[in-house]
Amino acid sequence: MADERAMSGEDSIIARYFKPLATDAGALGLNDDAAVLKARGEDLVITTDAIVEGVHFLANDPPDTIARKALRVNLSDLAAKGAFPAGFVLTLALRDVDDGWLAAFARGLGADAASFECPLLGGDTVSTPGPLTVSITAFGHAPPDKMVQRSGAKPGDRVLVTGTIGDAALGLDILRGGRVADALADDPAGRDALVARYRVPEPRNALAGALREHASAAMDVSDGLAGDLTKLCAASAVSALIDAPSIPKSPTTAALLKRGAISVETLVAGGDDYEILCTVDEARYEAFAERARSAKVELTSIGTVLAGTHIPQFLDEEGRAIVLKRLSYSHF
Repeated sequence: MADERAMSGEDSIIARYFKPLATDAGALGLNDDAAVLKARGEDLVITTDAIVEGVHFLANDPPDTIARKALRVNLSDLAAKGAFPAGFVLTLALRDVDDGWLAAFARGLGADAASFECPLLGGDTVSTPGPLTVSITAFGHAPPDKMVQRSGAKPGDRVLVTGTIGDAALGLDILRGGRVADALADDPAGRDALVARYRVPEPRNALAGALREHASAAMDVSDGLAGDLTKLCAASAVSALIDAPSIPKSPTTAALLKRGAISVETLVAGGDDYEILCTVDEARYEAFAERARSAKVELTSIGTVLAGTHIPQFLDEEGRAIVLKRLSYSHF
């Protein structure tokens, strides 16, 4: 490694914290202005997401969880497109250089890069007077013309989601000292579980291959199930009918809903779930469900795709339409 005394501040940060993560040959040891992704006769799938302090994470969140969330929200996009990770580039905007913070950030990033087989290929570090910002562009690969789009849903398809919905929004409320924190004052384990869901989402990359084979349309749930379903239906020129009680919930979230401490709207419009929302033809459902079981990914059927272009409806346990004042979390 070069003598850090001869380096700029940026070069020193890269050499100390991120060069050890650049293990892929195409990263060129982070010694160049670009990286190389080898062509494999497949389509290259590209996604980018930034997370910003005060918007997507809090200033006192542990740095390793910030790093992991930054990578995982991009991995979630790749998973929903049926793409396998190939690598990523990182832009990190820092207010100041804190060696302890950077070391923990790099450890978390490196652990997930290795675990998900998505190596660091390059990037940039800059100084900012504004909020800490982490931006990642991730690259994935899929067989030619097999990326799963939002636009393929057909009337009669099942609407499916992975995992549980609403936990992350509740975790954020807890961190902000909101009503959920009060409601779970005597349940520290429940609070911790919801906070963990907010800080470190679980991308469903294990389901990427099955989505390519069976899903007619898919996207990840980042801004809220109701809003993201509306986007998917709009892209497919269809609508949907959702049975709200069937939406999968963690035990803690289900208990809060039963007590009236939260509403259905809180769950479906809160955002930060990073689960997969997809539609699957009825004839393909059982095969897809078996693939999900084999991958150990929880999968729930929550509704049906309908003809028409009206906004998807959510029905309560008595079959009445639920009026939602908002559909998504808004960043603006």
